[in-house]
Amino acid sequence: MSDEKYRKAARTIVKAGLIPFPINDTMIELLKLLIDEEHLPFVMAFRKKSSQTMEQLKLSSKMSENEIEMHVKKLTKKGFIFNQPSSKEVMVYRLMPLFMVGVFEYTFMKKLEISEENEKLAMLFAKLFDELRNFVQKNYDNIVPIYQNFPPIDRTVPILDKTTTGEELKILINKEISIPEEKVLPTQKVEELINKFEDIAVGHCFCRHHKDILGNPCKTTNIRENCFTFGKSARYTSDHGFARMISKDEALKIIKESEKAGLVHKAFHPHEDIERDETSICNCCECCCATFEMWRKGAISMINSTNYLSYIDEKLCTGCSICINKCPVNAIELNDDNKAERNAEWCIGCGVCAHFCPENAISLLEGMRKVYVPPPKLRN
Repeated sequence: MSDEKYRKAARTIVKAGLIPFPINDTMIELLKLLIDEEHLPFVMAFRKKSSQTMEQLKLSSKMSENEIEMHVKKLTKKGFIFNQPSSKEVMVYRLMPLFMVGVFEYTFMKKLEISEENEKLAMLFAKLFDELRNFVQKNYDNIVPIYQNFPPIDRTVPILDKTTTGEELKILINKEISIPEEKVLPTQKVEELINKFEDIAVGHCFCRHHKDILGNPCKTTNIRENCFTFGKSARYTSDHGFARMISKDEALKIIKESEKAGLVHKAFHPHEDIERDETSICNCCECCCATFEMWRKGAISMINSTNYLSYIDEKLCTGCSICINKCPVNAIELNDDNKAERNAEWCIGCGVCAHFCPENAISLLEGMRKVYVPPPKLRN
């Protein structure tokens, strides 16, 4: 009976997110480690609607306000419930998914002690990600078309060392790549983005922290505390111990250190709507970022929004391969002339290649577009 209750709750939690995790023994074991059984009926109150007000929750859960507040108090500390007021200042309670953005991120955003329980937690998440890959690969032809309908999961905020504007972009991009017209262009400079917000919190990079606990530390950087949340997300993460409030000056200092390390700024927006203010920024490396890794392993598609595309001047390129080694999405390779050549369909416009090019042969061209690359189909 206990396992069946957890399975029903698991279906509700998976439904709250985008990623089609299989409901299996690993997920049940993980949820048992994270949620006490007494909270499962409350989780089930979100099965039809993942965001609810107190009045709605009273009806869906058949619980009193005091009972609801008891469950919320415990589950917010675990990252399962996001409780912040709406734009109309009405408190909204939202059930969070396991991943992107949810329990995994909040769990490893705070500094965890190296313990047997935390190592088990990290191992179960890693195992669940591997089983997601196996599930997607087994059902590849059915799942990948579903991914194609997803909105961009994140938005690249580039390192703007070298940019070029103009109509040149429309000529350089393959004709198959559409460039939608955006009504509102989101902030492109990370410094300006930081300065938009009064409330800024920073926590540990959950992906690098997860790898640390697994005994597989980052090969790119020693920076750990550089995961930002803004506005009400900052208030939520700081209130519940996932992050700490910081000044704009400290945030900008961390951003600059992250850029020097060649990390990719990835912004997240409410409901993947880039016309709304950002909720958070990750500073990602190729070796630890869960979304990069899960795409390469064949579990999820790479779905990204970007306003830039890298442009390589072959006359200046010496074929040193630095850009190839730095590109987080393997979008550059050497051609037959020993010159760097960029795959326009894969480029997320992060600017890392331009930032590190010793010959100044790479610049960024402007033009809002969606990057969609399906997961590789692996051989059985």
